[in-house]
Amino acid sequence: MSEPGKPDQPTQRLVKITLDEGSIGRSSPDIEHERAVAIYDLLEDNSFQPVDHGGGPYALHLSISENRLVFDIRQEDGAPVMAHLLSLTPFRGIVKDYFMICDSYYKAIRSSTPSQIEAIDMGRRGLHNEGSELLMERLKEKIRVDFDTARRLFTLICVLHWKG
Repeated sequence: MSEPGKPDQPTQRLVKITLDEGSIGRSSPDIEHERAVAIYDLLEDNSFQPVDHGGGPYALHLSISENRLVFDIRQEDGAPVMAHLLSLTPFRGIVKDYFMICDSYYKAIRSSTPSQIEAIDMGRRGLHNEGSELLMERLKEKIRVDFDTARRLFTLICVLHWKG
């Protein structure tokens, strides 16, 4: 038996992730770095399983359409599995606060003391965790993910939200 949220089989995972370039606005180098790291980390280690679908591995394309996050899930070979639309409204406040604290963090790492940076980073991680838990809760009926996968997906939601 596996851990809750962990895959029972190695096929219950993502092997490809793309973001809709039309949904992404111009980003700072810091945001682009967060995006690249989140995608790399997701591909290295994740747990992702559409409910009631036993096959995989999966390819995920994320986009924003009409204030909804679109999860276009396909099998590795491109065969459609499902599209899941998730309202972004519950995430707006967390994402806004997360961007504000990230901005403070990036400024702090250039000019503040280590203890000031650590304090800001603790707040940043707390908001990130809150957003990740909300994402897990909102997905649970359609897509099972573990906490680390939810954290990385939340980072990608923030990247997409940057324009939205």
